[in-house]
Amino acid sequence: MVEQDGPTRDIGRLLLRCPDRPGLVAAVSTFLADADANIVSLDQHSTQQTGGTFMQRTIFHLPGLTAARDALERAFADQVAGPFGMDFRLTEAAKPKRVAIMASREDHCLLDLLWRNRRGELDMSVVMVIANHPDLADPVRPFGVPFIHVPAHKDIRDEAERRQLDLLRGNVDLVVLARYMQILTPAFIEEVGCPLINIHHSFLPAFVGASPYRRAKERGVKLVGATAHYVTDDLDEGPIIEQDVVRVDHRHSVDDLIRLGADVERAVLSRAVLWHCEDRVIRHANQTICL
Repeated sequence: MVEQDGPTRDIGRLLLRCPDRPGLVAAVSTFLADADANIVSLDQHSTQQTGGTFMQRTIFHLPGLTAARDALERAFADQVAGPFGMDFRLTEAAKPKRVAIMASREDHCLLDLLWRNRRGELDMSVVMVIANHPDLADPVRPFGVPFIHVPAHKDIRDEAERRQLDLLRGNVDLVVLARYMQILTPAFIEEVGCPLINIHHSFLPAFVGASPYRRAKERGVKLVGATAHYVTDDLDEGPIIEQDVVRVDHRHSVDDLIRLGADVERAVLSRAVLWHCEDRVIRHANQTICL
């Protein structure tokens, strides 16, 4: 899934979800046509042939979108979303999402995201890196992103989360946990005011806790993988955005497994962040639909 090449000015993205019924595509298309918008692409999915949930992602071009956006959103809510019971989101492709990255000591996911963003592979604006250890300050500095050290562990979790929320609330559209090794409380998740994406190895729930790769080696695993998901109150059980695996065998050492696992984590997390920033992901129950 790659966004079409070309300028993003005046390009809008409309994501919606609602109970399925006849006439949904026609209603959205007619509304956009009446607004003098040209549909560039349209992807849709229904969970069942009848009686399911309908989801759609529409990319359109509308000259002067920035000036017209608020009125367009109000009109869509009144004329289409309301009568059809839709949840919807209307965004501008030319406005990158403001992203904060949270990390601890491991650098592979954090630096990969910063590198891809600098190369233009991830259309986002990284506004800050928050870490509960100071170790990554020097590696982050060349990217020109503010690095903020907020000590955090279980004994000072409430104080740490208050400081983190002061930094994040109202200032970011997405928080990425790039191997941030602290548990976030339900209160933090509720108050931060934006989605959070997490990455972890796919040995869960078989190998929970410390040294999962060593225990995986001892069990003779044949696959090493990673999972990127939205964060919910249920630890590591939020809606999955992306997963991938690589095959391993008896010849691979524990260090090999760790290296291969880091490679998969980087790739999976970058794809999940890309799809979110391109407004491709629609949540449905505890699943995601990527259009």
